[in-house]
Amino acid sequence: MEIVAIQKYIHTSPRKLRLVVDLVRKMNPLKALDVLRVTPKSASRDLAKALEVSLANAKQAGADVMKIGFKKIEVNESMKMRRFHAGTRGRVKPYKKRMSHIKIVLSDSVKEAK
Repeated sequence: MEIVAIQKYIHTSPRKLRLVVDLVRKMNPLKALDVLRVTPKSASRDLAKALEVSLANAKQAGADVMKIGFKKIEVNESMKMRRFHAGTRGRVKPYKKRMSHIKIVLSDSVKEAK
């Protein structure tokens, strides 16, 4: 059985989220949640919330949470908010605030890699 959870429009850049996802990709989801709670990166809070939602979806679907594993975790780029800083002589210095989508697929047929 596969359980899918998607968190959209997270106000963290995809690059920062991917660094944290690579840290927990091979772990058991319950262990990954414990690791994310003590990780000092700010992106770990967003990923921990998404993981809690996916585990709650798995529990609601009747899957055994202790035997479940990650099948896939994707971090994709979302829309960008265009902002600017005022420059000298009336010029404008544009930049983009990036957002992300997180897709977590849990499956009970995946075995934990050791």
